[in-house]
Amino acid sequence: MIIFLISLAVTFVATMLVVPKTIVFLRNISVVGKDVQKKGCPEVPEMGGLPVLIGFLAGMLLYTATNTFYFRNEAYIGLLAAMLTVTLITLIGMLDDLTALLKPNFSISRRDHKSVKRVGFKQRHKFLLPLPAAVPLMAVQSGVSVVSIPFVGSIDIGILYPLLVIPLAVFGASNATNMLAGMNGLEAGLGAVLISALGLYAYVQTGSSIAAAVAFMFVAALFAFLVFNWCPARLFSGDSLTYAIGAVAATVAILGNIEKFAIFCFIPWFVEFVLKARSKFKAESFGVLQKDGTLRAPHKEVYSLTHVVMKMGKYRESKVSLILVMSEIIICLLGFAIFL
Repeated sequence: MIIFLISLAVTFVATMLVVPKTIVFLRNISVVGKDVQKKGCPEVPEMGGLPVLIGFLAGMLLYTATNTFYFRNEAYIGLLAAMLTVTLITLIGMLDDLTALLKPNFSISRRDHKSVKRVGFKQRHKFLLPLPAAVPLMAVQSGVSVVSIPFVGSIDIGILYPLLVIPLAVFGASNATNMLAGMNGLEAGLGAVLISALGLYAYVQTGSSIAAAVAFMFVAALFAFLVFNWCPARLFSGDSLTYAIGAVAATVAILGNIEKFAIFCFIPWFVEFVLKARSKFKAESFGVLQKDGTLRAPHKEVYSLTHVVMKMGKYRESKVSLILVMSEIIICLLGFAIFL
């Protein structure tokens, strides 16, 4: 336990130290995006996955090395696979961030709102980007191949689990967390709640210390990142972090064998998928900035959960993010009540 707590502290401190340097570096090389929900649309560095990855690896490597050298626990090979998966997905997201350009988009209203549209990989290519990150988990056959099917019971699907279930989980979760994004603190806040719940449930329900270690180490990095990402953000998440959040959630679910609980906790992202599908995945989650600092939903139709919150009342960006984060807390608590 002491080693675990020290590793958490190392993760948090390392991320806190790296983020300011990353902000300066990204600004110097013009890796920035426009904060379209702020007056004047200020430019903000955009690639939050990089410092989170560095902090996460710092704590995870310390934790893994200690357990390997001092306790001779070979089971921690699962941690190495998890670290490689998170590294790969972050690098893939960074590639997307670096190839994305910004151009004006006046589809809403030239008078009311000047939004931005990311131009990088084509949408069909972006959906497939997370797949290679699943390979490390597949290679070590992470998870348990026995799955529970409603009205059928438990079935051992054998080799199909690493070859089919694992890549689908990483692919689906990464794309899901990349959809519900666009507000200061929203992605990291939702991710911190989701992954904390998965890590705690995995430890309580299955006793998986490996799944819990991956979860809470990443959450420690997310909390440090949120110091700089909460409204007004000094560093955006970017695809490098939104993809990573989904990949970590899938990894924890696989390592802890808690797929049903994870699916329940992903309810907001399932809803977001349906809403975005109504716009053929063309709508953004942004709102229209009003003179009083609140946000107005950009369309009569609802294409995102952020639009739902905006239609509920006159809220500033930080309040929209907070309402959605609190909603995810409630969903996760319901999950504990149902599945424990």
